[in-house]
Amino acid sequence: MQTYYYVLASQHFLTEEEPIDEVLKERTRHYHEQEKEIDFWLVKQPAFLEAPQMTQAKQECPQPAAAIISTNPQFITWLKLRLEFVKTGEFQAPSDTIPDPLGSFASVS
Repeated sequence: MQTYYYVLASQHFLTEEEPIDEVLKERTRHYHEQEKEIDFWLVKQPAFLEAPQMTQAKQECPQPAAAIISTNPQFITWLKLRLEFVKTGEFQAPSDTIPDPLGSFASVS
């Protein structure tokens, strides 16, 4: 199992109020230059929030939610400091309650 770290906020906050696209594009560019594998993902309506152990996190976050998930805890800490109004946490996956760490309930348009 892998540990995944996340910042969680309302989808509106992460995708419209904050210039998170710029941050993620810059980080992606930097990773490509360093020939480093991408270890972060933006997930709208993350399925991991449905796991029993995530009940409190889901209740504390305005819905619909969005999360930036990473295997790099330092990146998540940096995002928390930059974004301020987000919830952070971690989970282990794949597991019985979280089979797909990057799963989403968002419909594709």
